[in-house]
Amino acid sequence: MQEQDTHVLSVQGIKRLPYYLKYLKELQTKGMEYVPAGAIAESLNIYEVQVRKDLAAVSSQPGKPRVGFSVDSLIADIEHFLGYDCAHTAALVGVGHLGKALMSYSGFADYGLDIAAAFDCDPALVGQCIHGCEVFPMERLSEICRQRKLLIGIITTPAPQAQGVCDALVRAGVRAIWNFAHVHLHVPKDVLVQNEDMAVSFALLSSKLAQTLRQE
Repeated sequence: MQEQDTHVLSVQGIKRLPYYLKYLKELQTKGMEYVPAGAIAESLNIYEVQVRKDLAAVSSQPGKPRVGFSVDSLIADIEHFLGYDCAHTAALVGVGHLGKALMSYSGFADYGLDIAAAFDCDPALVGQCIHGCEVFPMERLSEICRQRKLLIGIITTPAPQAQGVCDALVRAGVRAIWNFAHVHLHVPKDVLVQNEDMAVSFALLSSKLAQTLRQE
C-alpha cells in the first residue's frame, strides 16, 4: 500500500468528509464504480483542488486517468480515517426532548455509533425502553459504563447539571464527551470534548445573513 499524502486535514477539512461520504454512498447505491474529483467538487460546490487535497490526506489511491477514484475504496478510506469502521458505544445522560431525539436517530448507525444505554434522574423515565434503549438511574452510571465498556458520553442535560454529569462519566471510564449542554466543561487532558452549541451555530448563521443583506 502506498503511503498517504503528507497533507494534514484542517478542522474544516474533517467537517467536509461526511459530505464526501454521503455523496459517495449515493453513487454506490446507483452502482457507480468510479468518480472523478471534478464530479465530487461540482456536486458539493467545492474547488476541485481542495477535493484532491482532502482525499489525498485520507486515501492512498491515486485515481485512474479519465475515470477517477474507486467509489468503494474511497468510502472505506474515509470511514477508516473518521473511525466509522470501529463500533463506538455511547452512554447518553439526560432523556429530555433533545435526548430522546438523539436516541431516535437511526442514522448514527452509519457512523458506527450506538447509544447503548441512557441515564436520567427522573424516576418516571427509569426502566423505560425508549427507541430500543433502556433508561437507567444515575446511580448505575459507573456500573453500566464499565460493564459495557462505554467510551463515549453524550450530555443532553440542562447546563447546571452538565459538569457534574461530565465528572461522573469521566470517573466511569468515558474517554470522549459529546456535549449538547450550553456550558464549558472542565475535563482531564486525556478526555476529548466536542461541544455542540446551538447558540454559536445560530450566531454564525445570523452574522452571515446580516452581511449578505448589507451587501444587497
